[in-house]
Amino acid sequence: MSSPAHSLRQPGARDPFGLHLRHWRQRRRMSQLDLANEAEISTRHLSYVETGRATPSREMVLRLAERLEVPLRERNALLVAAGFAPMYRQRGLDDPALAAARRAVDLVLKGHEPYPALAVDRHWQLVAANAIVPLLMAGAAPELLQPPVNVLRLSLHPQGLASRIANLAQWRAHLLERLQQQIAATGDAVLQALHDELAAYPVGDAGHAATAGGGELSSVVVPFQLRTDAGVLSFISTTTIFGTPVDVTLQELAVESFFPADAATAQALAALKA
Repeated sequence: MSSPAHSLRQPGARDPFGLHLRHWRQRRRMSQLDLANEAEISTRHLSYVETGRATPSREMVLRLAERLEVPLRERNALLVAAGFAPMYRQRGLDDPALAAARRAVDLVLKGHEPYPALAVDRHWQLVAANAIVPLLMAGAAPELLQPPVNVLRLSLHPQGLASRIANLAQWRAHLLERLQQQIAATGDAVLQALHDELAAYPVGDAGHAATAGGGELSSVVVPFQLRTDAGVLSFISTTTIFGTPVDVTLQELAVESFFPADAATAQALAALKA
């Protein structure tokens, strides 16, 4: 079933600024009065901007985008629709200007060993990983490991890690909910297609072990429990993002770090690294 946010059509490059603005206001479930108060402008002026009867300044576009928490990529689209040049650059992590950021990511990944950690882009494609991650991916279908690797597809695909996840139904529900939250925040059609694909994957018999081995941990966080030759490894995960990005690539980059949820997992990972 589609959420109300999903039903909103993403404006195109040729659509006027007012349509873009109304799209994001409705996606954030804000009335014109709510947004006008947040942006400290009159409701009449906001209405005129949405209908095209008034032309916003560049400062007004940025103020409205900030109040609506529009991602940097879409803020560029808002600026262009209003007749201004894009403000936020998008560069690859191999760009010299992002060298310090790339070193920071590599330090986080390397420093997290012997526990797994990986960096992903806005569509959950693998950007970088530490030495432990490939060891846990072993056994997945080769086509799922061909770059660009989508880590959500790899996790839930029947020929990926799904058959080895002890609490597949629980972990699957967590990933789909998290993905849906990301879609609601960004309106990204690629993420919506990915969500629909993942939701169609079968759960199978592994789904009956929804809370296997979770104990009290399951009441606090959703664990990731992976069957391996060393036994079931149980993890809790955290997400790290750049705090003040002004580059599209950096805003969309996330580091997923996994920590052992029990002593047995910690010992098994230490042995695996050795």
